[in-house]
Amino acid sequence: MIQLPRLYPIVDAAFFSSTSELIAFSRELAARGCTLLQYRNKSGNARVMLEQARELRKLFAALNQNPHFSQNQGEVGHPPLIRLIMNDRADLCLAAKFDGVHVGQDDLSPESVRKIIGPDRWLGVSTHNHEQLAEADKTSADYLAIGPVFATSSKEKPDPVVGLEGVRRARELTRKPLVAIGGITRANAASVIAAGADSVAVISDLVREPRKSAEEFFRLLR
Repeated sequence: MIQLPRLYPIVDAAFFSSTSELIAFSRELAARGCTLLQYRNKSGNARVMLEQARELRKLFAALNQNPHFSQNQGEVGHPPLIRLIMNDRADLCLAAKFDGVHVGQDDLSPESVRKIIGPDRWLGVSTHNHEQLAEADKTSADYLAIGPVFATSSKEKPDPVVGLEGVRRARELTRKPLVAIGGITRANAASVIAAGADSVAVISDLVREPRKSAEEFFRLLR
């Protein structure tokens, strides 16, 4: 079974006006010690997505091989010090040499994705209620996500809020690593972990000051 870090940043291209801004943001997160990042781009422009994904891969490949960086983060080489997860697109995961894919309820089925990415890459599945989570638990997914836990502005049409009770119930339904997502901030992250989540996925509360915000998340989630 895989082990997730407490903080699971989502790098959403919608928050950045250029690829260079997105890369600079990601570098700041890595510098603070984030070891798992998901790249998300809902624009539908595959060319831009692949370009940005390859830039991220280039950045983290260099960091993983940097002796100074590795002394702060762990051992060089295997496993990768920083894993990159592609949102939705299994094909782009392979093309950009990412370490895994995260899919939602409206994307390819987990088993279809597994056939594409193989047994070694990580596979995450988003769920929004207990029925979906129970079904996802039967698949080859390495981890499951539940949410939105709180109200969120990162999606135009968010699913109904599940609250902390939804996280508690999800914890009862699966032994797989559980990621909580949706409206999670430094103010409420600890309560989500206390409810049973292994990790919290965060988008907007990292954007303004990524390094400082990540430091505070790590301090709160010890």
